Amino acid sequence: MTLILSLLAALFAMPSCGSSEQKENVTVETGVTDTIKAVPADTATYYSDVVDKKNCFILISKPEYRLYVCEVVDGDTVKRVHYPVCVGLAKGQKQKKGDMKTPECTSENPFTITEIVDASQWTHDFGDGRGSILSYGNWFMRLKTPGHSGIGIHGSTNNESSVPGRGSEGCIRLRDNDLDVLKAKYAFVGMRVVILADEE
Repeated sequence: MTLILSLLAALFAMPSCGSSEQKENVTVETGVTDTIKAVPADTATYYSDVVDKKNCFILISKPEYRLYVCEVVDGDTVKRVHYPVCVGLAKGQKQKKGDMKTPECTSENPFTITEIVDASQWTHDFGDGRGSILSYGNWFMRLKTPGHSGIGIHGSTNNESSVPGRGSEGCIRLRDNDLDVLKAKYAFVGMRVVILADEE
C-alpha cells in the first residue's frame, strides 16, 4: 500500500472532534479579532508508541482542530497521538499575509519543518489592548510553506483558551505543555507536515 493510500485509510478511521450540527461563530471587529468557540473541549490523546521517529509525519486537520502524529509502519499509516489546536481565524487556503488563514497542502506536496527554535521569550502584539506579550510557548517549529513565510507550529502562551478553535493569524497553536511533548518525543527538522483543507 502506498503512503498516500495509507494516509487516506488512516484519515477515514480518525474520530471526529464534534457533531455535524455544530456551528461556529466568528466575530471580526475593526482591528480586533475574537473567536466564539462552538467546539467541544479536547485533550491530547495518546494511541500507541512510535517505532521509528523518522517514519513519522504530522497531519493537521483544520476541520477537526487537531494535530495528529502518524507513523508509517510496514506500509500502513498508524496514529500515535493527537493534540487539539487553534488554526487561522478565517477559513480557506492562505492567499496573502494578513488574511488570517492557515495554509493547506496535500500528502503529495507536504510542508516540512525547517527549524525548531527556542521561542520562550518571543512576544507579539495582537492589537487587543494587552500590548506585546509572551505568545509562542517554548518552541517555534518553522514550516516551509511555499509562497508564504512566518508560518509555524507553536504554543499558546497567554492564549490557551483559544485551543481548540480558530483565532490565529495563520500559524498552528498548541497548548504549551502539548507543544513541549511534541518537540521532545516526535518533531524533528525535515519532518513532513500535511495540513488538510477546511470543509466547504
